[in-house]
Amino acid sequence: MSKKRWILRKDYEIEVVEKLADSLGVDKIIATLLVERGVTTFEEAKHFFRPSLDQLHDPFLMKDMDRAIARINDAVRKKERMLIYGDYDVDGTSAVALVYSYFHTLHYNIDFYIPDRDTEGYGISFQGIDYAKQTGVKLIIALDCGIKAIEQAEYAKQFGIDIIVGDHHLPGDVLPDCCAVLDPKRADCPYPYKELSGCGIGFKIVEAYMEQKIGVRLCDSGAELSRDQQKNLEMLKLKLLRYLDLVAVSIASDIVPMTGENRVLASFGLKVINTYPRPGIEAILTYGHIEARSKEDRIDNPDKDSYFEKDLNISDLVFLVGPRINAAGRIHSAFDSVRLLLAENMEVASKLAEEINNYNMERKGLDTQATEEAKRRLGSDPALGGRHSIVLYGEDWHRGVVGIVASRLVETYYRPTIVLTRSTDDLYVGSARSIKEFDIHAALEECSDLLEHFGGHKSAAGVSLRPENFELFVERFEDVVSRTIPAEATTPEIEIDTEINFSDITPKFLRILKQFSPFGPDNTMPIFVTRHLESNPLQPPRVVGSNHLKFSVLSSDSANAFPAIGFQLGEYYNRVSRQEMFDVCYQLEENYWRGKTEIQLNVKDIKFDD
Repeated sequence: MSKKRWILRKDYEIEVVEKLADSLGVDKIIATLLVERGVTTFEEAKHFFRPSLDQLHDPFLMKDMDRAIARINDAVRKKERMLIYGDYDVDGTSAVALVYSYFHTLHYNIDFYIPDRDTEGYGISFQGIDYAKQTGVKLIIALDCGIKAIEQAEYAKQFGIDIIVGDHHLPGDVLPDCCAVLDPKRADCPYPYKELSGCGIGFKIVEAYMEQKIGVRLCDSGAELSRDQQKNLEMLKLKLLRYLDLVAVSIASDIVPMTGENRVLASFGLKVINTYPRPGIEAILTYGHIEARSKEDRIDNPDKDSYFEKDLNISDLVFLVGPRINAAGRIHSAFDSVRLLLAENMEVASKLAEEINNYNMERKGLDTQATEEAKRRLGSDPALGGRHSIVLYGEDWHRGVVGIVASRLVETYYRPTIVLTRSTDDLYVGSARSIKEFDIHAALEECSDLLEHFGGHKSAAGVSLRPENFELFVERFEDVVSRTIPAEATTPEIEIDTEINFSDITPKFLRILKQFSPFGPDNTMPIFVTRHLESNPLQPPRVVGSNHLKFSVLSSDSANAFPAIGFQLGEYYNRVSRQEMFDVCYQLEENYWRGKTEIQLNVKDIKFDD
């Protein structure tokens, strides 16, 4: 019996689907997938399937970009000391690496700074400003943070330090008093795309500076240009491309929508990684058992684009690159992550990547230990197990992994969850994670009188409170959740794009489906449902790994049997083995193993014909 709700999407008009299918010459299944992603015309489909740097918006449309570039120009001209400041996660460290690496080619008097997770916390810190003062900094460019740094901006002013904020988080009612505040989410910012990552904001700063330096803009593409202008435009594109690998890593890891500009930036960033990866990224990937093709193989196969044995995708960045870059900031220092991303040769990169991989292994151990302890406590205490929410405190849990532990508990118990530990200043600090249909930030607002600090968004937040308020907070939070959570929200949901038959899975269908990538939020890999299937008796099902169901699936409408893997679906082994009929919802994916690639079903759930 299924433990998940299956929701078949129907948020489209069939007339729009039919019209798009006719104009593109594709079947209705492909047209349905496009319409569900907001693509309804031939021109929109052209942009969707053929991302181009020409589709990027003019960076000077962003509020305060002209002021930011003018201030940077002034700093470069006067040879003032600049500090590139960023958050300690993947988005922040990749943003710092991008902006620092570009301006370091123009301006030697430059430094970077990442706050310590434990002693300084998130955002622009007073300690960071003290460092800037002590080292003679006159301009701070803050990336992936700063939009709420009201007091810090005033503090910096006392020492004659200007700040340019480049953030993508929601601003408060008051903006910091800085020389420039770049954030598309500002109410008064006309920039057309609001969902850039923090590194994406850093990229737009670099793009704007390059454009005014070279004298041509990407948005001039298609206009009548002189030969010299066209030459400069192509040079601009080539110069910008070298930084898009970092933007792609940030987009993947920060889980921002894979739409609009993000999709363009991620597409080209993946091409850079697959054809000319920077040493730091190549070194990280070796620990994911992804090897670069040999020099001889690249010479013998010049038509092969990928530098690696298989084309890397967004998932590779999410699961292999992001966690390792994050691990340095969680366990040691995020300065190491920036140094790795800035490394110019494999010798330096390999040494740093080894250290960071060791941090990641340590992080995994701490994560596993805390998660197992949390599950034991939940399993042994009926009062905890019967609640609508989970709030746990662990004295010895590492601050760098509590967010991961909270996410693991949500995956297992599917309830709004907060995991806390003790900070160096004797507060309880931690992370909140929510389920799809519950606004955890709004719930925290109802408990704000018991909190020292909280901030975040609907799905995730950071929290701190005094120990004496803990028990009161646990009860208040449970009361808020129990009163406001929708009944259906406590059952995990699988949103299915459309129903198909195995006979629909043709080479052309698969070829077009691949072009929907890169996948991410708001452009997820399609989930299909196919009904009335049975297990292939020639390849009996088996349980592999950690309760994963490996089997082969047959349909009456097709001679093809598809291999399938259902992660954590081992509980269905007996019923699948008995040749019962069933429906499956799944994603189609390429399984790469020992030099061979095959199409398999990544099964999300199974329902039997009871």
